[in-house]
Formats: sequence, structure tokens, C-alpha cells
Amino acid sequence: MKTLGNIIWFIFGGFLAALVWFIVGCLLYVTIIGIPLGRQAFKFSRLVLFPFGKDVDIYFDKHPIANILWVIFFGWEMAIGYLLTGIVYCVTIIGIPFGLQWFKLSVLALLPFGATIK
Repeated sequence: MKTLGNIIWFIFGGFLAALVWFIVGCLLYVTIIGIPLGRQAFKFSRLVLFPFGKDVDIYFDKHPIANILWVIFFGWEMAIGYLLTGIVYCVTIIGIPFGLQWFKLSVLALLPFGATIK
């Protein structure tokens, strides 16, 4: 299921979403202040490319101030968007595995600093 899910995800938007996150990360790296945000964009790019079979571990204690600022300015909007997308996918039985991947992205969107993807 992991391989098939990743192939379907890649074909129907995973590649495009990963490309967009990669470009955003490159643009953020242009400024010195954007480098930490660019690193998080690359983390999103890596997860959104092939999310099946990967886990997100949140370590809030590693960068608490950065996570608080992220939640205030970016995180809560992204997390709600990914959460709503996951709920829409979970309405149908065939969409449940994809909805669970969107929930995984919503967790990362809320607190990305210090999070690891395994």
C-alpha cells in the first residue's frame, strides 16, 4: 500500500506540491533572515513528495520561540487548510489513506521547527 499510495500521490499532485515547496525554499534562502524558513519549506517538500510510510515527530522544546512565531504568522492557517483537506478526503472510503497523509502534513504545518521526518 505504501508504494502504490506514493505513486498515486506523486502523479496526482505530489510532484507539483513538492516543486512549489522547493521553489519557495530556494526563494527564502535568498535572504539571510529567510534561511530558517527555507529549511522548513524543504522539509515540507520532502514530506509532500512521498508521504506514505513516513512519520512526523514533533519536538517543540528544540525551538520553542521559532515554533511560537511560526504558529502565529503561518502555522495555524496552513494546519487548518491541511486539516480541512484531510477531512474532505476522508469522506469517501477510498480517500481515507490520502486524508491521513493530509493530517500528517497538518501536524508538520503547525510546529515544523525541530520536527523530524522518519
